[in-house]
Amino acid sequence: MRTRRMHARGARLRCAAVVVAAAMIVAGCAAADESAAGLSNAIGTTSDVNPTPRDQLREGGNLRLATTDFPANWNILSNDGNNGEIGEIVWTMMPRSFEIDAAGQLSIDTDFFTDIQLTGTDPMQVTYSINPKAVWSDGTPITWEDLASQAHALSGRDKSYLIAITNGFEFVDKVERGVDDQQAVLTFSKPYADWRGQFAGNSALYPKSVTSTPEAFNTSLTDAITLTAGPFIVSDTDRGQGRITLGRNPKWWGDKPVLDTITYSVLDHSSWVQALQNNEIDLVRLTTLDDVKTVRGTEGLVVRRAPGNRWRHITFNGAPGSILAEEGVRVAISKAIDRVGIVNALQNGLVEDPKPLNNHVFLQGQKGYQDNSLGFDPTAAAAELDALGWKLDGEVREKDGRKLVIRDVMYNDPTWVQTAQIIQQNLAAIGVQLNIDTKPAAGLFTDVIQPGDFDAAQYVYQGDPFPLSSLRQIYYYDPTDLQANYGRIGSPELKALIEQTLTELDPEKSIDLANQVDRKVFEEGHSLPLMQSDGSVGARTTLANIGSPGLATYDYTKIGFTK
Repeated sequence: MRTRRMHARGARLRCAAVVVAAAMIVAGCAAADESAAGLSNAIGTTSDVNPTPRDQLREGGNLRLATTDFPANWNILSNDGNNGEIGEIVWTMMPRSFEIDAAGQLSIDTDFFTDIQLTGTDPMQVTYSINPKAVWSDGTPITWEDLASQAHALSGRDKSYLIAITNGFEFVDKVERGVDDQQAVLTFSKPYADWRGQFAGNSALYPKSVTSTPEAFNTSLTDAITLTAGPFIVSDTDRGQGRITLGRNPKWWGDKPVLDTITYSVLDHSSWVQALQNNEIDLVRLTTLDDVKTVRGTEGLVVRRAPGNRWRHITFNGAPGSILAEEGVRVAISKAIDRVGIVNALQNGLVEDPKPLNNHVFLQGQKGYQDNSLGFDPTAAAAELDALGWKLDGEVREKDGRKLVIRDVMYNDPTWVQTAQIIQQNLAAIGVQLNIDTKPAAGLFTDVIQPGDFDAAQYVYQGDPFPLSSLRQIYYYDPTDLQANYGRIGSPELKALIEQTLTELDPEKSIDLANQVDRKVFEEGHSLPLMQSDGSVGARTTLANIGSPGLATYDYTKIGFTK
């Protein structure tokens, strides 16, 4: 599933989350750093979280983290809440079905489920056995009705639910009570390849009070989160001070958390590294070589790094009336963008041999990853625009009295702006004008991106081990069920190919089909992947069991500070 991130979290949980990048590197001028030798962006089997046994950790303490804004909606399953930064807060408090290691391997999260099995194939059935100790924060048991209510909400059958992703629930025909209230049996109308990710990865299980009606789903968590079921709960929020505090959940039945509290402070991303230096926060995501050097040069801090699961991209707006409504124009513009130049400008010195991301579905290093891109060919791009009737008139092309001018929208951050400036130069070379339109974090998605108030938009997607779930979320265009297809681009052929991919249970065949989907997404000019994160974070040297996790999930009960 894919989440959007605004940073340098824009759609698994595979929804999209917005993350903000910090200091700008002068394009092409960042000196190589010998510490980058051997480092790549390929997701593999590594994580860098300072693994430490509990008996070596100091009991209690407050972990101080940063976020760019208060949650617009604490329901990460909703379109407004489909944000990686919100997810990172919520995941400390909500059930998920599987734990994931750095290699993307799954194991049942036994705090919440005692067993999860594929129990039928004709029709396909999956049985979830809920841990009988698992309760919501008011003490009421988690039951099969919570799973059934969420399955209905995300099915897409009731368009009043403003969902971020169907997550395969469009194929769930019914959810029934099993042997008792702590067992749910999902029966599918069609097979679903990524069934293990329906309550896992970047997703979570919410109580039926949140998912039982469209009104509750869409708006009940806009101001605060209500029932939760994890080792932590929200103990205090202060919008005036820009602070969210989590405390230990007194109803928690699992291992006692090491930490007493986790505090999130709302800070502009450009000030995160300085706040880390000033001992105001304990861990930050790094986005530039300057950030890395600053952390390395500060006593008591360390850079932790495993290849990241976040990736930058640019989405095009293909809605009727948009300057990029014509597929051929979008494709030509894609071919004129020098992604190798962008990744070298932003990641030289952070990784040994920076490479652009050439797949919308799989991350570098994930099984299935291959280069399906159309390549960088500005000569062909110019010829294709000529053939479409966009002729040069001075420095900018024109057709039917309309100039080929594109407005590129992004979070107001130097790294995003630098990326846009490189693209601006690339497109000027073929007679296309790019105007850079920066926005504040607050309302960027709810007020700008979701309504389609852009010609092109830059943000970050966050991947997980369930890459197929985002295919429908982002690339399947249904005007009555937008999910995360903010560019409003698609075709009947692509929709059919996506459905074929999602219902193919043979892993090798589904990978092949997913790569066919990816190629079609390139060919329709839907969006353009730019680069995968190098995964660098800055942290206190004493901080343990958290850092740069790769594909892995955290055990929030084990995070703490060394003695």
